[in-house]
Amino acid sequence: MKTEVEAKFLDVNPRQLREALKSHGGTLVQAEVLMRRKIFDYSDKRLEKIGAWIRVRDEGKKITMSYKRLVDRTFQGTKEIVFNVDNFDAACDFLLATGLDCRSYQETKRETWELSGCEVTIDTWPWIPPFVELEAETEENVRSVAAKLGFDWNEALHGSVETAYQKYYEVTEEEIDHLEEITFTPVPDWLEIKRKQ
Repeated sequence: MKTEVEAKFLDVNPRQLREALKSHGGTLVQAEVLMRRKIFDYSDKRLEKIGAWIRVRDEGKKITMSYKRLVDRTFQGTKEIVFNVDNFDAACDFLLATGLDCRSYQETKRETWELSGCEVTIDTWPWIPPFVELEAETEENVRSVAAKLGFDWNEALHGSVETAYQKYYEVTEEEIDHLEEITFTPVPDWLEIKRKQ
């Protein structure tokens, strides 16, 4: 299983970040695209119990299926197996046929850049400000690109997206994980009342 080597930095200004990427020689790989994903687990939540999930994601130019496991929230705490598939709906149907349940449907927007061997994505999730995710083969590479772009390493987040939601709302990881839909609709009332001031 591959180790995901990445860091997130919240509250980015996409326009300013694009300018910084260009000034350092970054290359736009894919303009912002709407992505959709479905998250799967067994009905007894056996994957959730070990911090794992299966995901099918339509990324615009490709569709991937992943097994992901969050071992811990350190820099290299996420393990993954990722491969391409050619049909989002068929991949989801396949997983359902094997006995998995669809736990969540999620939509996001993502713009992808490359800078010094690091994938830089500007991610927009519903109900929170945009953030950036840096991913590369080594920690040194991610740290180097973070420094070039002016990010404070002490503010880096690691692991799945729940930590971003927890910056803006008084919610548990489970509350975000168990949302049946995360889409570009108005903030649900139950979540809005948990917004941090």
